[in-house]
Amino acid sequence: MKTFFISMILFFSVSLLGCKSTADNLPWKENLDEALKTAQLENKTVLVNFTGSDWCVWCKRLNEEVFSKPEFAEYAEKNLVLVRIDFPRDKEQTQATKYYNQQLAAQFKIEGYPTIVLLRKDGSNLGVTGYMEGGAANYVQHLQSFK
Repeated sequence: MKTFFISMILFFSVSLLGCKSTADNLPWKENLDEALKTAQLENKTVLVNFTGSDWCVWCKRLNEEVFSKPEFAEYAEKNLVLVRIDFPRDKEQTQATKYYNQQLAAQFKIEGYPTIVLLRKDGSNLGVTGYMEGGAANYVQHLQSFK
């Protein structure tokens, strides 16, 4: 009986690990200055995702329909440095993180979530967008239209 319970615990642990979305596995940075340095070194565009990850319905849809898909991950790996600036309601954040995120939101005049800001490697603004229906391939095409 003990072996059965251990087997079940292992099974569910592995199953839960497998449920983690691709979006969670993307190399999201939380510091824009660090991202811009990486973008300069790698000659990439910076995608800044202003999100309310644990409460915003449209943010969750963008995550599920776009950021969690292999098409987006492949495009991002070659072309983007990803930054997530999160404004959660139930997830813990340090006061420093909250302050930093609020400063960036004010700097970019963020009024709603999700807001996606695209920046050139020098930090200049390429464009602003948000959630868009049509899935990952459509979203990648949309992002490419800013270049």
